[in-house]
Formats: sequence, C-alpha cells, structure tokens
Amino acid sequence: MTREQRKRIKIGDVYAIPLPDGKYAFGRIFKDGGIGIYKYIGDSMDDIPKGEEYQFIVGVYEYVLKSGDWTIVENRPFKRDDEAYPPPSSIIDSTTGEYSIYHKGEIRSATKSECEGLEVTAVWADNHIIDRIMGDDKWHRDDKS
Repeated sequence: MTREQRKRIKIGDVYAIPLPDGKYAFGRIFKDGGIGIYKYIGDSMDDIPKGEEYQFIVGVYEYVLKSGDWTIVENRPFKRDDEAYPPPSSIIDSTTGEYSIYHKGEIRSATKSECEGLEVTAVWADNHIIDRIMGDDKWHRDDKS
C-alpha cells in the first residue's frame, strides 16, 4: 500500500487488524470518526467477515488508520446514509454527574436510564482496541453508580 492510499480514510473501508495471537480482527469505518469491530476473527488478512455483525463500535484516532499498521482489505459501502453513523453513545459529566447522549455529531441531555447499555463516548487508540478485542476490558468504562 502506498503512502497516498494510507492518507485517505473512506467510510466503509474495512481494515485488517493484526492481533497478538497471529489472527486478524477487522474494523469498518463509520462516519463521525467511528469504527465497527467485527465479531468475526480471521486466520489471515484475506479471511474477512461475511456479514456485518460487530462486537463494538467506538471512536478511533485518525493516526491509527493512517499509520499503515492496519491494512485496508476492502470497502463495504453502507446501504443508507443513516447506517453509516455509529450508534448513540453516552457522556457522563465528571463534574456535574449529568448525562448526555452523543449521536450524529450532536449532544443532547439524557437521563441515566437512557444512557444505560450505551458505549461511553470516547476516542480509542489502536492498543486499547486490540486489548478489548483480545478480551481485556480494562479500557471500557462501565458506570455502575
């Protein structure tokens, strides 16, 4: 892959993510800086997921996608524009304790119950995403208060 190919991030691009055990996870680029990590784990870069089932969808730092460490294996366009957005995520203000929901670039006030079960709004580095794929959830904040 050339340097030019690595610079452009396209919605629907599927990246092969090398794992420490020699296998590959795969992530599909969403709008709004999101990446959907597929449930499927492949034996090689070519052993790609057949369907669109995700373990989790989180924000990802742009440098992760531009570094060249993860290889684009194909592009899977979204059928509809609204499908290209990550699902809503929750924000809990550490100062006030107030809850909000982030979705499609906008933040709105929410209740604690509306935020239950939602991914916490955050941008993840590659090592944190790989840790989570491998079953180490130390980077995942689950507010039980």
